[in-house]
Amino acid sequence: MLAHPHDRFSSEVALSPAMVSQYALAAGDDNPIHHSPEFAAGTRFGRPIASGTHTTALLLGLTAAHFSKASAMVGLEFWVGFRRPIYADERICLEWLVVKVTANNKLGGDVVELRGRIRGQDGRTALAAKGRVLVTEKL
Repeated sequence: MLAHPHDRFSSEVALSPAMVSQYALAAGDDNPIHHSPEFAAGTRFGRPIASGTHTTALLLGLTAAHFSKASAMVGLEFWVGFRRPIYADERICLEWLVVKVTANNKLGGDVVELRGRIRGQDGRTALAAKGRVLVTEKL
């Protein structure tokens, strides 16, 4: 078994307005809420926010970074729910918890069920996630 129930892993990321704008443009998202402080000031958020694709990519990337240190892994499925905006100038904490590990002989590894979240610098959950990944021995 390459993962164990109750294992936790996390990282912190300090977002910047330039980083948020660059990612959104690279993803094809030209919504001014990610790029223009003037536009964002007139919205309910009051300042630029990170795109959902950006924050989700950071959280999913953490799974690959974590499991690929000692094994091979591939994502099987992920679900995310957005609870509150993540601001373009915010420090965020990405967190995952291993909930269940099931050996799968057909796939040649362990199916790992995860629960995750992104917490803002206020400590509140901004994004909640569930996922399943396949973790296998490196060959």
